[in-house]
Amino acid sequence: MSGNAIDPLPLSVADELKTAIARAGIQQDADLVLRILTTGTGLGMDAPGRLDLKIVSAALDEMRAAFALFAPYLDVPKVTVFGSARTREQDPHYRQASDVAAALAACGWMAITGAGPGIMQAAVEGAGPGRSLGVSIRLPFEEHPDTVQDEPNIVTMKYFFTRKLMLVKESRGFICLPGGFGTLDEMFELLTLQQTGKAEPAPIVLLDAPGGDFWSGLQGFVDHYLIPAGVISPNDFERVLVTDSVDAAVGEITGFWRNYDSLRWVGHLLVLRLRHEPTDAEVASLNERFGDLALEGGIAKTAPLRAERQDDDKLEMPRLALRMDQFRVGDLHKLIRAINTLPSAG
Repeated sequence: MSGNAIDPLPLSVADELKTAIARAGIQQDADLVLRILTTGTGLGMDAPGRLDLKIVSAALDEMRAAFALFAPYLDVPKVTVFGSARTREQDPHYRQASDVAAALAACGWMAITGAGPGIMQAAVEGAGPGRSLGVSIRLPFEEHPDTVQDEPNIVTMKYFFTRKLMLVKESRGFICLPGGFGTLDEMFELLTLQQTGKAEPAPIVLLDAPGGDFWSGLQGFVDHYLIPAGVISPNDFERVLVTDSVDAAVGEITGFWRNYDSLRWVGHLLVLRLRHEPTDAEVASLNERFGDLALEGGIAKTAPLRAERQDDDKLEMPRLALRMDQFRVGDLHKLIRAINTLPSAG
């Protein structure tokens, strides 16, 4: 093998895998299940080291457990709360985490946390019984909070990369409170995923204690070093709200979804699905402000495209479409925020 080329399985083996899937009664997405089995079998035939196989096996086990945990809450909006495991109950940040989780729970949101102590425990307490999901990590030196140990909605993982996947994958918003290396790692990964377009747009709030300057210090570092050095674009940090207000944090999370619902790429065309159909005048206004995001043709209303119809993909929703310059994907947040403030959004 060379590069990304993978030797195919013998036909007899591939047929046996198909038969096994059929015997298991798997019908929905059987093609994807076959790909997973084919990859696993092929990996074994490649004769890698045992450690490599243990990593793959454990990662699949962990993802399966996490998917099962999240499945009953597929239609419930979720916000992930990041922050230090070392924050104590008397710390103002602890109160902020509890209050913001409680306020979002009152709006119908669930909290996702790392199922640890400190900020994570505060968010679980604020969200209330049955309103949180935990993705824990096995560490030799971290304590486990008593209130979280009794919470049934927890899955425990060995690897940080599978844990971070689940902390990000299911959420429609993110709130970061002050923390150490782990919190900063999670926050910067969020920004990287958004900047590169590897994750769908979502609101990110850096929440401090009242009068705190932890995140404003980070913003100063971005303004004074990263932007002048040219290593990020001037607007890369604009998608983040830095605040010490719980009300502002809640408004940022919920307001992002006031009109905007989701997006889908169909070939080179970006389709934005909305809750309320914009008027022709509003579309013209969006083109005046954001038409330069399109390589050609501007922003226009559209009916569901053929690929969407084939997948029965949110066909009831009004749509805007544009052939977006993918180098400008970082500016997509601005367009979404403008869509959320259109008068037609109510």
